[in-house]
Amino acid sequence: MKHLLSLETMSRDAMEAVLRDAVAFKQQRRAPSTQPLKGQTWALIFSKSSTRTRVSFEVGIHELGGRPLFLNANDIQLGRGEPIKDTARVLGRMLHGAVIRTFAQADVEEFAQYSGIPTINALTDDEHPCQVLTDIFTFQEKRGPIQGRVVTFVGDGACNMPVSWIFAAAKLGFELRIAAPKEFQPAEAILKRAGGNVVVTADLQAAADGADMLYTDVWVSMGKEAEAADRIRTLQGYQINQSLLHRAKPNALVMHCLPAYRGKEIDEATFEGHADTIFQQAENRLHVQKSIVNWLVT
Repeated sequence: MKHLLSLETMSRDAMEAVLRDAVAFKQQRRAPSTQPLKGQTWALIFSKSSTRTRVSFEVGIHELGGRPLFLNANDIQLGRGEPIKDTARVLGRMLHGAVIRTFAQADVEEFAQYSGIPTINALTDDEHPCQVLTDIFTFQEKRGPIQGRVVTFVGDGACNMPVSWIFAAAKLGFELRIAAPKEFQPAEAILKRAGGNVVVTADLQAAADGADMLYTDVWVSMGKEAEAADRIRTLQGYQINQSLLHRAKPNALVMHCLPAYRGKEIDEATFEGHADTIFQQAENRLHVQKSIVNWLVT
C-alpha cells in the first residue's frame, strides 16, 4: 500500500510521475475523466487550521469521484486523548483513504501503520510534502525542468517547508540554498540523511546571488505562537524584498506558500509584483493533490 508521509521516503520516479500526471489533471479539469475514487469516502483529519489544503483536497477528492469527510481532530475522540492507533483502526474499517494535517510526524506515520488505508501527510511540524511538490510543479510550468536550477529558501530554515525542500533537492537534482540565522538552520542530521546539493548559510545576500527562485514562509508557524516575539526579532533581516530580488537572476521567480505577512518575511511590493506566481502556486495545490491521490490508488 502506498502512502505519502515524507519526501524522504518518496522515490524520484514517484515524484516525477505525480508531477507529470498533474499536468494532465490541470489541462483536463473541465473535461469528462475517469474517477478513481468513485464510491469511496476519504477523511480529512485536521488538527490545524487550513484554507488552501482543506479546500483543495475537498474539491480534488470530489472531482476524482469520491466523497470528502472533514473531521476536526478536536471534535472526535482523538481530541479527547484516544490513541492514534485506535482511531486509525476504527477509521480504516470505514474509509478508503485519509488526509491528515497535524503536529507530530509520528502521528501521521502511526495512523498509516494501523489504518490499512492510503494516508497523506497534509502538513506536520516536520514536513509539508504536498506543498513542495506543488511548488516544483509551478516552477516547471513557468521555467521548465528544475534540475540544475538554484532555489533559495529565506527565513525559518528549520521548519517543515525547508525540510521537505531538502529531501526534494536530493531526489530531483537542483541546488538548494537555505538562508537563515543560526538559531533557525536545519539539523545536520537531516542534511546528512538527505544528501544532495544543499548549502546552509546565514549570509542572505550570498544565498540569493544568481538564484532562479526565492522562496519564503511565515516566521511564526502554527504551534509556535508563544515564540512569536523572539522569532520575529531573530528573523528580522531575512526578508525577500526588492533589494534582495536584485541579487537573483533577472527573471527569478518569487514564491510563498501562504498565508503571507507583508512587512515581515516579504515586503508588499515584492509580493504584489509576483502575485501571479504565488496564486498560481495556490491553485496548483488542487491539481497536484489530485495527482497524488491518483498515484496512491492506481
